[in-house]
Amino acid sequence: MQTTVERALQRGWPQGVEPLAWLFKVCKNLWIDELRARAVRVRAAQTRELDEEPTISGEEVVHAELGLRAVERALLALQPEQRAVLTLVAVEGLSYREAAEVLDTPIGTVMSRLARARAALAERLGERAGDGGGHE
Repeated sequence: MQTTVERALQRGWPQGVEPLAWLFKVCKNLWIDELRARAVRVRAAQTRELDEEPTISGEEVVHAELGLRAVERALLALQPEQRAVLTLVAVEGLSYREAAEVLDTPIGTVMSRLARARAALAERLGERAGDGGGHE
């Protein structure tokens, strides 16, 4: 009730309305807002994710950074045509047809370059992982 009176004193009420009816409507709306806010706070309090602070391992960060650098080096070692196709499809998310239009090449060429690029990338990354040259 106090919030309703504060609101009425701060903002006033519209001309031509019944003050008591308007105050009742404001009070009802404030109460509904409060109930919704309580429900959100209760759900948030029950969620364990908010209670636990995420922990970031320095070792994981270093391994992730090294992995990204290895991928970047392997990508740069690809032939320019393979790198372009792989970037358009795997990074930019273009379809084979869209990549073919961008590169002004037949879709079959895009598909074969992409297959060769993926194989070369996997082999280079496998060699860096120390699996004996990427061969199974």
